Amino acid sequence: MAKQSAGLIVYRRRDVDGAWEFLIAHPGGPFFARKDLGAWTIPKGEYEVGEDAIATAEREFSEEIGLVAPSGPRVDLGEVRQASGKRVRAFAVEGTVDLSGAISTMFEMEWPPGSGTMGRFPEVDRAEWFDAEEARLRLNPSQAEFVGRLVAQLSE
Repeated sequence: MAKQSAGLIVYRRRDVDGAWEFLIAHPGGPFFARKDLGAWTIPKGEYEVGEDAIATAEREFSEEIGLVAPSGPRVDLGEVRQASGKRVRAFAVEGTVDLSGAISTMFEMEWPPGSGTMGRFPEVDRAEWFDAEEARLRLNPSQAEFVGRLVAQLSE
């Protein structure tokens, strides 16, 4: 069975022009160090059948961004399937997050491979606000669909 993840997209209106902005994250670790366009992600994590997807999305946001997600109603954006086969379900919430206090949890992995040396890396090395067009360019291509879905709902 394919792995499944749940994540949370925080969105807000930009003060200057009223455009929507979306908070997305750049994965930490050596595999993503030199990758940008198409490599970003929504803060997300895996969950098992029977687990609450919204609770998983909230937990993963806190772990990966290091801050509590804004309160408010969660908008279910459905699910996408990534090229790897992983299914990702996303929820959105309007609010703002001050990223000055953001500190991601760390993970360990052997680096370089085969060296026997363990390195510690942040799950997310940075998170930033982007408008819809830029967020779509930076996100994993499958996850970019969530921005489109959310923009469509916000336009109704």
